[in-house]
Amino acid sequence: MGTAIAERLLDGGYELVVHSRTRSKADALEARGAAVADTVDALAERADVVLTSLPSDEAFEAVAGDILAAARPGTVLADLSTVSSTVSARVASLADAASVRYLRAPVSGNPTVVRAGNLTFIVSGSQETLEAVEPVLRAVGPTIHYVGDGEQARIVKLAVNLMIAILAQSISEALVFGEASGVSRAALLEVMGSSAVGAPFVKYKTEPLLRDDYSATFTTALMEKDIDLILEAAGEAGVELPLAREMKTHLRATAEAGYADDDFIALFRYLRSASSVDEAEALPSTNTQPDQEVVR
Repeated sequence: MGTAIAERLLDGGYELVVHSRTRSKADALEARGAAVADTVDALAERADVVLTSLPSDEAFEAVAGDILAAARPGTVLADLSTVSSTVSARVASLADAASVRYLRAPVSGNPTVVRAGNLTFIVSGSQETLEAVEPVLRAVGPTIHYVGDGEQARIVKLAVNLMIAILAQSISEALVFGEASGVSRAALLEVMGSSAVGAPFVKYKTEPLLRDDYSATFTTALMEKDIDLILEAAGEAGVELPLAREMKTHLRATAEAGYADDDFIALFRYLRSASSVDEAEALPSTNTQPDQEVVR
């Protein structure tokens, strides 16, 4: 995700300093004109706006601590990760103490969406800070939803991911049901995509499902992590989320079956296996129509 975001900023003409825990990713961006910082501290010392995209609470809090210790007063830290409001609030306190302006700016999309210029930001924090960095964000993606002055963006992003996880499970169950009853996967996905449930997510996943391609745009393990964050936040809010608890069970079973690092749409692959649907028999049904008639 970070690589795709950096590419958009370079394409937009921004002077970019990058740091990655995976050095090869930074090297590829250096070849395109970015400067590479060997440490987070060195990056923070040079940047007016710092964008972070990290996989977990622990990673974000550690990196943010290093940034805030080195950043100049007035620097903007905009975090694009999906993390808990608890950790985000702790970082906000540290940012205030360091006179660093802090935006919660989790994103909705994946690297393909970023490269297509369609990324969506969900932002909370100071509106004045958002206005200051809005051109930078819009160079990455065109849509910005401002949802409040505190931690609201964290909750909105988790709520969206809850809906996506449930939709992935719904698609999986519908496909297993249909294929077991003799309906081709291609026909099912075509009807889904043009029906009342034809959300963009259905269209995004149609081609990979037709190919049985579970290459990760967002892994099962990361979706399970987000469900854990949702359940934790729901507990703090005193509300019960039955479908979120059920999704935790499905994602855990899928990960334990060996699909933790696959895309979370592997929920379908696991359910098909658990339902004793023969994969080799199911696959030919995906080729009953030409691709251009199936994917619109």
